[in-house]
Amino acid sequence: MVMRRVAVVGAGLMGHGIAQCAAQAGYAVQLWGIGDAELAGARARIAESVAKLHAKGKIADPPAAVLARLQTTTEMADLAGADLYIETVVERIEVKHDIFRRLDDLAPPPALIASNTSTIPIGRLAAVVRHPERCLGIHFTSPVPLMPVAEIIRAPKTDPAVFETAVAFVRSLGKEVIRVEKDVAGFVFNRVNLPSTVEAIRLVEMGAAGVEDIDKAMRLGFGRPMGPFETADMVGLDTGYFALSALWRETGEEKFRPPELLRRKVEAGQLGRKAGRGWYVYDGDGARIGIAPLP
Repeated sequence: MVMRRVAVVGAGLMGHGIAQCAAQAGYAVQLWGIGDAELAGARARIAESVAKLHAKGKIADPPAAVLARLQTTTEMADLAGADLYIETVVERIEVKHDIFRRLDDLAPPPALIASNTSTIPIGRLAAVVRHPERCLGIHFTSPVPLMPVAEIIRAPKTDPAVFETAVAFVRSLGKEVIRVEKDVAGFVFNRVNLPSTVEAIRLVEMGAAGVEDIDKAMRLGFGRPMGPFETADMVGLDTGYFALSALWRETGEEKFRPPELLRRKVEAGQLGRKAGRGWYVYDGDGARIGIAPLP
């Protein structure tokens, strides 16, 4: 299958990052969002990111050429005709089911329907469509334009040719591929990463160590570019909370139970960099200026 057009459903942090990478790779991209303000913000962030990458020599095409390949819309019907659909909406199965049903009606095979879900088994999402064999997971990590890898998840009914098409697509973005051959909740990245994040939060809860020192331990001790709290603030504490809640419901394993402190942070609106406060405090330009007090 020749891939020419990519539709990204959801214009949040992950959605606009995926749309940017696809446009940089030469695909015609349509980005769907819930409102004009969200889409305008996404396009502005893409423009800023593309300009920085071009200035550093990391992408050859001038920013104007990349942005010309990107169209935005609030109308799902405008996405008709794409070869690949990537859903990136909130980590709630009922919301994702609604998107999968709408895409199933909008886009007949052989178009592929993928989810960027970080935790929910793809087979559960594909259960609501007529052609589950064309569904699979393509899970990127944040920030998408900078991270060099994505995991591709094979659901029980995914056609082998569909899986290999997705592998070729991710490689065309200049990224390495992690092949996930069994559709387990959380896949590879989050089965390993989220328990360590939970443990980091529990260490703060019990007063064993502070946020800054735990981040430093993971950066300097294990070579991570960012610690768990820095990463959580970038991704959004609400996003992490939803992902943990979904994984805990799917598995029932205590290691995925969202910590009480995380719940309080989310309820207090301390959602990370986008809110100006999460585990750290940020100024109006998004620069870190201190540690947020615990709620």
